[in-house]
Amino acid sequence: MKKETPGKFPYKRGIYGDMYKERTWTMRQYAGFTSSEESNQRFLKLLENGVMGLSIAFDLPTQIGYDSDHPMANGEVGKVGVPISILDDMDRLFKDIPLEDVSTSMTINATASILLAFYIVTAEKKGVNVKQLKGTVQNDILKEYSSRGTYIFPPKASMKLVTDLMSFCYDNVPNWNTISISGYHIREAGSTAVQELAFTFANAIEYVQSAIDHGLDPNKFGPRLSFFFNSHNGFLEEIAKFRAARKLWAIIMRDRFSVTNEKALLCRFHTQTGGSTLTANQIDNNVVRTTIQALSAVLGGTQSLHTNSKDEALALPSEDAAELALRTQQIIALESGITSYSDPFGGSYVIEELTENFYKEAMLIIDEIDAIGGSIAAIENGYIENEITRSAYEYQRQVEEKENFVVGVNIHEKEDLSEQHIQNIDSKKIDIHINRLKDLKKKRNNLEVKSSLAILKTVAKTDENVMPQIINCARSRCTLGEISDVLRKVYGEY
Repeated sequence: MKKETPGKFPYKRGIYGDMYKERTWTMRQYAGFTSSEESNQRFLKLLENGVMGLSIAFDLPTQIGYDSDHPMANGEVGKVGVPISILDDMDRLFKDIPLEDVSTSMTINATASILLAFYIVTAEKKGVNVKQLKGTVQNDILKEYSSRGTYIFPPKASMKLVTDLMSFCYDNVPNWNTISISGYHIREAGSTAVQELAFTFANAIEYVQSAIDHGLDPNKFGPRLSFFFNSHNGFLEEIAKFRAARKLWAIIMRDRFSVTNEKALLCRFHTQTGGSTLTANQIDNNVVRTTIQALSAVLGGTQSLHTNSKDEALALPSEDAAELALRTQQIIALESGITSYSDPFGGSYVIEELTENFYKEAMLIIDEIDAIGGSIAAIENGYIENEITRSAYEYQRQVEEKENFVVGVNIHEKEDLSEQHIQNIDSKKIDIHINRLKDLKKKRNNLEVKSSLAILKTVAKTDENVMPQIINCARSRCTLGEISDVLRKVYGEY
């Protein structure tokens, strides 16, 4: 068997020859709070503490296209992330943050086009050339239908929006990662590690094919694709999973899409430690879980990493818990010594066997999905959702019957008497945010708003790319909800 080396096809041992010897992974921390101002302060604090990239959590109304003052948003504003309803909110979110220097990741899907438009216009107002912008929008709508549920439009209309964004950035925002194809949420929904890989890459195949069908060259847009994986509790299993992911994607891009550009063959991915593994009981145990999971991601060759805070099973992370989570990454990077080796587990009998098993088993599932007609068909007929549900049920059964142990939950249990200092939602800040939004809607140029929305409606009815007009709507201070409502009228809801 020919010896594989880091930085060489099929990149199982790493996408770069030296991996972390010259530069460590990007350390991100995921944050988003009740108001743009509060989130901005957390971002500034994280940057001060050594974070290299920002990762934004948006609240549920923002994710599904409702303004904060909409009746459907009642009770959900600012609960799981920052509410962004209008350009002014994005301006406040990035106050005093140099967008030309920072990499920004936005976990947003159905409304990805709108949030990216707000970000682009915010950069324009700061005098930043959009060609300098670096970051990622998740923009992975397919996994929403099977794993998360924050979709708005039917699959085909959603795919058009995804492809329009990819095409626009291809020409105008060249350093932006136009999609982060997420296995993370698939795993959080209850899939196995093999299913996480297979379903993620099946979705990725659909995105690549759609882009090709719209005239884009995978050799050129391929380097701007990125992935997002979960790092779960199985230490060796997760290392092998990440190694197999690189091999899978390189072979898929080469054999299925005839890609020859080496950079387009690379599976570049962000990793987040397992949110579903955090326990509300004995939350200090979560620090240990997160450390093990972070080590798996690093030893598996991730390009960026978010470590969950210990209190996230209870609430949005407190400042102290977020800092400890960041310090976990910094200690691994600066004190463990593992960054001195490109692929420390390369050649391990266990790791190599696990890696090959992951590759073969994931390919078999992808073949099954191909036989169904591809990922969209497998979503529409319920195949993917049913498979995830079956796996989630089996895992829960194993926990309840103590075939799998969770320390503090089904073994070594004790009453947790420690006082938890958790992040609380300030309802007064929500009221201020909503009232300010209502006031802005009155004071803006509403004739310009109506005109911009009318043009968007006309464009959306054609095959024309909607991104330029969504950006014009952002400049006119149309709200996220207003833009979403226009698209709802044209595309329908799912």
